[in-house]
Amino acid sequence: MADVRSLPVPDGLAGERVDAGLSRLLGVSRTRAAEIAEAGGVLLDGKPVGKSDRLPAGAWLQVEIPSVASPAVEVVAEPVPGMGIVYDDDDVVVIDKPVGVAAHPSPGWTGPTVVGALAAAGYRISTSGAAERQGVVHRLDVGTSGLMVVAKSEHAYTVLKRAFKERTVEKVYHALVQGHPEPTTGTIDAPIGRHPSQDWKFAVTASGKPSVTHYELLEAFPAASLVEVHLETGRTHQIRVHFSALRHPCVGDLTYGADPALAQRAGLERQWLHAVRLGFEHPGTGEWLEVESGYPQDLQHALDVISAGYR
Repeated sequence: MADVRSLPVPDGLAGERVDAGLSRLLGVSRTRAAEIAEAGGVLLDGKPVGKSDRLPAGAWLQVEIPSVASPAVEVVAEPVPGMGIVYDDDDVVVIDKPVGVAAHPSPGWTGPTVVGALAAAGYRISTSGAAERQGVVHRLDVGTSGLMVVAKSEHAYTVLKRAFKERTVEKVYHALVQGHPEPTTGTIDAPIGRHPSQDWKFAVTASGKPSVTHYELLEAFPAASLVEVHLETGRTHQIRVHFSALRHPCVGDLTYGADPALAQRAGLERQWLHAVRLGFEHPGTGEWLEVESGYPQDLQHALDVISAGYR
């Protein structure tokens, strides 16, 4: 059975190629988006379009995504340029994930993965969990960069899964959000679930799972604010959804209502969001382990543009 999604073409994607636009909008790889278009699965105002056609503003977009059977999902050992190893021992490996890399393989994703990159580098990780996500105890979105810990031993997998569940792991992000959140330091406590009408997105909903985000203003600029975010829970798209609900979406996050003009001037092709610090009790020694990551080049450039005044 296919998954059919219908929506108007967002202003921020107007003029982009179909494959590039769908990749950004739906979170699938560009290759996968091209395959869907070539198979006749993309309609604009009811007419099929090819992968290289352009998305017109205001047109009604309908995408039919064929279901992919779970057995087809497998780990492909593939090096990932730019993926750094921040910490490594017999129990855990902490990586600095670049943008455009998924945590593990999944139906519809044909791009690089953290699990595949570690396999290509010769790492042996925990065999606990589903075959395609062995060792993965938490995830970062494809469009979010920064720190991720992967369990190498079975003991580490069990201990870290429990630590994330019991919320004893410190997860710190920096986000550049539009406007100026008030108050400048606060907590967003709002349940998150699937968007009621756009199922590729998430939203604050009464029936959603409890979600808590703490934030603090680091620096304010004319058009945006740099904030430090501490996650108490770890829902999919949590930071993006919570700040969008406050009407302060992450700069560049077109899926959740960011200004496309501001994103373009900042040179951003993804949300300005980076996992800068990760702290947890080491599963082997019991000692507190904390690692940090600097901003990648695209986010630093965007921050420089915003801080200098983008007009």
